[in-house]
Amino acid sequence: MTRLYFEDAEVGTTNGAGPYPVSKEEIVQFAKQYDAMPSHIDEEAAARSILGGLTASAAHTFAIFISLTTKLRPGLHGIAGMGYDEVRLPNPVRPGDELYLEVTVLEKRVSKSKPDCGIVRSQIRLRNQRSEIVLQCMSSLLVARRPDAKTSA
Repeated sequence: MTRLYFEDAEVGTTNGAGPYPVSKEEIVQFAKQYDAMPSHIDEEAAARSILGGLTASAAHTFAIFISLTTKLRPGLHGIAGMGYDEVRLPNPVRPGDELYLEVTVLEKRVSKSKPDCGIVRSQIRLRNQRSEIVLQCMSSLLVARRPDAKTSA
């Protein structure tokens, strides 16, 4: 599997992964373990909710996003996630949805405390099959620098 070093990340590039099919069974199973709200586990109760039907929890949607990041080809040689800002979930994820990940590199800089790494900040968008955004956020990722680039800045 090809992984890109910090030096290979280009500001403005977009990479994607998917589809990720979401089943009713997965929504219910995840919710029973992590977020047992009626709108995530009971179809009748969910139909009466403000969302009008069964939906994946926010935690489940975020977990799907993380899962899809491992399928980016090529992906960055990530060392550690540093944080997620401005997390929004403007549309619900429903059974039968297929989700697609888009990651756009916004900026990058060499780490001041870890010169063998860089920090890449990206815009994240997780969309369903109708191109509706179901999750968006900003991501900061610690990325390995190319071994021969560590001494030059």
